[in-house]
Amino acid sequence: MADSLTIRRPDDWHVHLRDGAMLHGVVAHTARQFARAIVMPNLSPPVTATAAAQAYRERILAALPDGLPFEPLMTAYLTDHTDPADLVRGKGEGVLTAAKLYPANATTNSAHGVSDIRHLAPVLGAMEQAGLVLCVHGEVTDAEVDMFDREAVFIDRHLQWIVREFPALKVVLEHVTTEDGVQFVEAAGPTVAATITPQHLHLNRNAMLVGGMRPHAYCLPVAKRERHRIALRKAATSGSAKFFLGTDSAPHPRHDKESSCGCAGIFNAPFALESYLQVFDDEGALDRFESFASLNGPAFYGLPINEATVTLVRGGVQVSDEIAAGETVIVPFHAGETLRWRLASG
Repeated sequence: MADSLTIRRPDDWHVHLRDGAMLHGVVAHTARQFARAIVMPNLSPPVTATAAAQAYRERILAALPDGLPFEPLMTAYLTDHTDPADLVRGKGEGVLTAAKLYPANATTNSAHGVSDIRHLAPVLGAMEQAGLVLCVHGEVTDAEVDMFDREAVFIDRHLQWIVREFPALKVVLEHVTTEDGVQFVEAAGPTVAATITPQHLHLNRNAMLVGGMRPHAYCLPVAKRERHRIALRKAATSGSAKFFLGTDSAPHPRHDKESSCGCAGIFNAPFALESYLQVFDDEGALDRFESFASLNGPAFYGLPINEATVTLVRGGVQVSDEIAAGETVIVPFHAGETLRWRLASG
């Protein structure tokens, strides 16, 4: 049984860093573990253009503690009025790495999202030509579709169309949560991949609903049935290059989570690697963790692998009940638990 594991420094291919005081309070947790991160653009107002992405990038860099190396990889928030030329320019200038598709009202701050995906055809065509990756929140938002079926319906209605009509467009099905999503990604060509969060590897929907409502287990997409969790664990630990790390870490103040209409999002950044590695340990796949965490994402995005390394050791780390981000209190994922691995260096 291995007691330590050293891997190339990982990247987080899906993270919410927020803005303002919250940004200053949480960004170091991500930068402590990850060399780069795909930063989500669903601020208020959202980051919809290259100039806004560049300005946001500068705010992120300014919020980093001195001497902590970290590269934010910026995304543009797609709307019904996105200018394809601006995305192409942003890619060419090295500002944009990806663009994010939120169906309107699918998740936090997505009211400005796309109302009719078919109308995005000119934008998607321009992205395909420019080599700009499309990151997808893969859920429909129709009121008549059950919350637990929204990913599968999105794949049938929209994702199959996108992949068929734009075969050279790189597409990431973010925070995949279902066996249906895993099977779609596995069957698709090399331009389709998926990120997997730590919470969806650990939790099924019972964690949110059994024994009372647990708001700190609520995220979007929601955790699904146990068979879906098992499928995700199998995909993540399979060694397949189509699946890679994306935390979807999404901090909210404690009082906004514990309310009559609690916010969706799980703040997993402080112990993300430890959380993922516990799953790989459980599944007897420690030898495949580096591929999932450090190699598959850069290969898909066409970026170099990080030269630096991080080391995790078996020995346990206690997750605090709450974490302060300035004057804001946030409840982290695994609050009050002891994880079997800890980050020792990196």
